[in-house]
Amino acid sequence: MSAFMTRRQALMAGAAAVAAATLGQSTTPALAANNIDEMTKAFTGGAKPEAGKVKLDLPEIAENGNTVPITVSVESPMTDKDYVSDVIILADGNPNAGIATFHFTPASGVAEANTRIRLANTQNVVAIAKTNAGKFYTASKEVKVTIGGCGG
Repeated sequence: MSAFMTRRQALMAGAAAVAAATLGQSTTPALAANNIDEMTKAFTGGAKPEAGKVKLDLPEIAENGNTVPITVSVESPMTDKDYVSDVIILADGNPNAGIATFHFTPASGVAEANTRIRLANTQNVVAIAKTNAGKFYTASKEVKVTIGGCGG
């Protein structure tokens, strides 16, 4: 037997793909549902984050979901004994909830980061902060998107 596909085998494989597409069957795997609960549990180890100490600065209305500015900041002394070590940003309406994770040390001076994110549609953006002592704090904000950024 030859290790290469014959012309006939290639034509049959192509015809099978066209038939599957014509009959409405997808040749690619379906997208998974939003995984915000799983990502939150993985980040917190199942602990429930407390409201407070985290501030999210996002526009209430984003005219274009392709580029939404965000700033997250967390109240913390940022000393060797008490500091924010990580912050995760999640979106409950995107195909994948994970947007960004920021890592901090006492040398960071402040627990603050800014970037631009993509949002598929109107949804809640959630930030969860983790301290070196293993405490978790959270904040969320709804952003209304007029033009989707994740293929919408």
